[in-house]
Amino acid sequence: MRFLLLLPLLLAACGPREAAEPAVWAAGSSTVFPFASRTAENFARKTGRPAPRVESLGTGGGIKAFCDGVGEGTPDIALASRPMKPGEWDDCREAGVTVAEVRIGSDGVVVATDRQGADYRLSLEQLYRALAAETPGPNGRFIPNPNATWREVDPALPPVRIQVYGPPPTSGTRDAFVELGMEAGAKKIPTLATLKEQDEDAFKARAHTLREDGGWVDAGENDNALLQTLTRTPGSLGVFGFSFLGQNRDRVKAATVNGVAPSTETIADGSYPLARTLYLYVKKQHLQRTPAMRAYLAEFLSDAASGKGGYLADQGMIPLPADQLLAARAGLADLPDMPRPEK
Repeated sequence: MRFLLLLPLLLAACGPREAAEPAVWAAGSSTVFPFASRTAENFARKTGRPAPRVESLGTGGGIKAFCDGVGEGTPDIALASRPMKPGEWDDCREAGVTVAEVRIGSDGVVVATDRQGADYRLSLEQLYRALAAETPGPNGRFIPNPNATWREVDPALPPVRIQVYGPPPTSGTRDAFVELGMEAGAKKIPTLATLKEQDEDAFKARAHTLREDGGWVDAGENDNALLQTLTRTPGSLGVFGFSFLGQNRDRVKAATVNGVAPSTETIADGSYPLARTLYLYVKKQHLQRTPAMRAYLAEFLSDAASGKGGYLADQGMIPLPADQLLAARAGLADLPDMPRPEK
């Protein structure tokens, strides 16, 4: 009799609550998107909970939606292929959003071409000279980029028109390429190195501005569409994540940068110049509202997913070193507030 009296309470506590449990919503980086989607599938299969909703909006687009506020209509998690910027953190704080940062692994930005195309051995300085909107002229003044072919940048490069397809300004891959490639390349040029010492903001404006005369072409957030463009446009190059390269080596090949080819090893040890860290940004106010968030994060950092030989490594994500992975897991217990970024 006692069990019969308790049964309705048990059913009310379990059945309806589980059925009404909101699904985790994660949005952002097109690079992190396939990893988040695969984790969502496995999470739902293992736990029986609703599969998280995962959207590819680009890092900037995902963080903007994430920082719009708290509650229904805003994502629980932002997917990012670069660190959150100070201004974005400020937007979150102004909207009442408290952020926790979770590192999940590494990836690299690659410059690639069709497998039938020429081989490219690029330096960071050559990337800047090929793709900057303006470059230093003979008198030290900046002029519109005069280089039409890669050979005009350097006689050792192929005599092919400069035509590089890459992600738009909302993309973390674009941000990483500009910072790790263009900015680092600009520092190699004496005129720009002097400008950096005199006026950091002016230097960054020069280093971060890509040409708009067809040398650089915004190709959207869809890496598959970019791949098709490369195969249909002989001589063109594309900029995208290493994980996508790993899935399409039968169709494209990567350039070396400063003599280093992108690989799991060179990205993990940092010797590849365009290596970067991948992040999840967590909205702490939603941890109570969406209880599955912690479990989804735990699946992301599990040995099965992010450990050596895990299913995310199979998709091209470079796992965190073992000690960093353990530290990231430990951090899930309290998810400390993220301090304002310095830059």
